[in-house]
Amino acid sequence: MNEAKKKLAITELALRDGHQSLLATRMRLDDMLPICDKLDKIGYWSVEAWGGATFDTCLRYLKEGPWVRLRELNKALPNTRIQMLLRGQNLLGYRHYADDVVQKFVDMASANGVDVFRVFDAMNDLRNVRTAIKQVKANNRHAEGTICYTTSPVHTLEYFVDLGKGLEDMGCDTLAIKDMAGLLTPVNTRELISALKNEVSIPLHLHCHATSGVAEMVQWEAVHAGCDIIDTAISPLAGGTSHPATESMVAAFAGTEYDTGLDLVALQAVAAHFREVRKKYSRFESDATRMDTRVFINQIPGGMISNLANQLKEQGAQDKMDEVLDEIPRVRKDFGYPPLVTPTSQIVGTQAVLNVVSGKKYKVITNETKSYLKGMYGKALGIINEDVRKLAIGDEEPIDVRPADLLQNEMDALTREIGDKAKSVEDVLSYAMFPTIALQFFEERESGHFNPEPLEAPTEPAGAHSEVVTAQSLAPTEFNITIHGEQYNIKIEGSGHKSEDVRPFYVKVDNILEEVMVESLTEVVPSIEGRIDTRKASKGSRRPKARSDSDVTTPMPGRVVTVSVAVGDHVEAGDTVMTVEAMKMENQVFAPVSGTIKAIHVAEGDSVNPDECLMEIS
Repeated sequence: MNEAKKKLAITELALRDGHQSLLATRMRLDDMLPICDKLDKIGYWSVEAWGGATFDTCLRYLKEGPWVRLRELNKALPNTRIQMLLRGQNLLGYRHYADDVVQKFVDMASANGVDVFRVFDAMNDLRNVRTAIKQVKANNRHAEGTICYTTSPVHTLEYFVDLGKGLEDMGCDTLAIKDMAGLLTPVNTRELISALKNEVSIPLHLHCHATSGVAEMVQWEAVHAGCDIIDTAISPLAGGTSHPATESMVAAFAGTEYDTGLDLVALQAVAAHFREVRKKYSRFESDATRMDTRVFINQIPGGMISNLANQLKEQGAQDKMDEVLDEIPRVRKDFGYPPLVTPTSQIVGTQAVLNVVSGKKYKVITNETKSYLKGMYGKALGIINEDVRKLAIGDEEPIDVRPADLLQNEMDALTREIGDKAKSVEDVLSYAMFPTIALQFFEERESGHFNPEPLEAPTEPAGAHSEVVTAQSLAPTEFNITIHGEQYNIKIEGSGHKSEDVRPFYVKVDNILEEVMVESLTEVVPSIEGRIDTRKASKGSRRPKARSDSDVTTPMPGRVVTVSVAVGDHVEAGDTVMTVEAMKMENQVFAPVSGTIKAIHVAEGDSVNPDECLMEIS
């Protein structure tokens, strides 16, 4: 008697990681719902449609209620399990939350339509996923424990097998291998899957990005070694920093013992929809999302490359990208080799940028770096550089307990804090994760008028005193001027650093090279679209450069989220005076000295740079 064929199961990523990896998570619900009926009939094991960066992006840019999105997708996919990505004790934010917040979030996500919870921790610290997994099971939902795959001198095959066994012992229904940077090769994939199959009885689910160019071979080897489920993205949202194409993998296994049973003709109809949809989001396309084999060395997930590029652009240091890519492995080693996935990827990447831009290692240390080195994100597998830790936290002792054990229950306090601005428990949870942008979202919802980010780059004036112009129209390189009836030919040959208030321009006047000093009276803000936003400002209102040790500065470019003090307030050295958001993380800015706030040069929502004086303390 012939053995029954082992059907390979497929999870479709088009509604979450496919567009998160290639289109900055910008796909809107209106472009998802029309294809859901066809998606629902394909026969996927699950459709990943929520979690990851989608929650943040819905509130921040799209002005869609993330909970509304989940409910609508749940209605539109009645026959298909909805899967989400959950960061364990981080949930969908960037800090650890108290257990009662984690429990309530899982409860509400279950009630609103999540069937499969893929739960991971950036540090692979099992203590940080236990509460979430237990609550998933309490809601009778599918718990998928997750191994964050990485390579380093301390990440061994035995280590990953032990992680898998630990997750199975917690009651997980399936085990996912999350290769977020595309580091798996066919050989080590076969070794890993085979070893896990020998020690773990629950089904294995492989998630691998195509960044390095070998993902299809990796999936082929994984399935033949015993992997039960693979993640794919429909072809218009596949490849590069995304994933292998769904149709390609279905075709590859067709007619074999692992035949998926999925209909290629039906998949073509799904692909046709997303082929047209992708055109609408061309503004968010990036060279950084293409295949890049450097990932084998720097291990940076594709989505983070674009963040790094934008950070360096804001610093006027685009030419330092290669230095940053070289610095990241060194910082990672100092930090004990954490896997590079949110939020550890942001912590390591931002610190590497600061090390390069400041010209000295750990001259500037972010608040997240301090928290990481104190143990507030979990236990590192490798040995942390004690010299770096001392620079960050001084004589303070790192913790050795589960970080959430230090947190008091938060739900009641959060509910009181937000008051009647929250219309539901879901609103309180949104506020818990993203306080500032959630409040803005609630205000717009109350007014009945949302202001979503436009799909097209703005071409009209943004306000009475602003205009968006191209770099070419702002700075012609050759022109004629007439002064007192005399005409001169001017040709710009070069200039000093763009971040300087007063910088030299090298110009030819009637073919004679001259140096002129130009003082800018406008604030110039490069945007991610490659355009320049100039806001006219009077000379007296321009933000001064930091010149004194008592001036408050930010360690990195970002946006002011909150200002915590007022002029006349007394502060002690180390007090938090404002919060700046950079690379999706909110970083506290501290008073460098004790004294009285003499002047404040920023307001909430302002963009700030490290060389600026944000506050003066006397």
